Amino acid sequence: MSAGSGGRAAFSHKTAEIAVAALLLLLGAIAIFDSARLGFAWGEDGPQPGYFPFYVALIICVSSLVNLVRALVAGPGKSKTFVEIGQLKLVLAVLVPTAIYAALIGWVGIYVASVLFVGFFMRWLGKYPWWKVLAVSAGNSVVFFLIFEIWFVIPLPKGPIEALLGLN
Repeated sequence: MSAGSGGRAAFSHKTAEIAVAALLLLLGAIAIFDSARLGFAWGEDGPQPGYFPFYVALIICVSSLVNLVRALVAGPGKSKTFVEIGQLKLVLAVLVPTAIYAALIGWVGIYVASVLFVGFFMRWLGKYPWWKVLAVSAGNSVVFFLIFEIWFVIPLPKGPIEALLGLN
């Protein structure tokens, strides 16, 4: 769907700005808290570990507060549609499987997770036949294994299948 195509609004610009400002304010506050735990003063031997993160997080929090206040007091011009439901569904159709892929890497390793991820998108979105899905998704992981593990000697996260094959 293109912008302004008449679909139902998922949320407005104002809602999006408030949500992003609140999220960044929370992340900045967490960083400030952790920097204070580490120490953010200037010690005898230079800055303590939390010195630079503290001030970066402080800038993020102040900026987020400014954006949050501006969004809260914004006039009706900010009530325009930010994203329509159809557009949001398209974004989530990619975002959710990608988040699942990232979570799977820790359990099954990057190579198996990549076979599943590439295969899922080829079959679901591309409607490719199974033989192409298996060839490309498995071939992709084999090529990346050879490039990273053999050629560059950079170990990537592996799971139980690689352990069974003796590839750890």
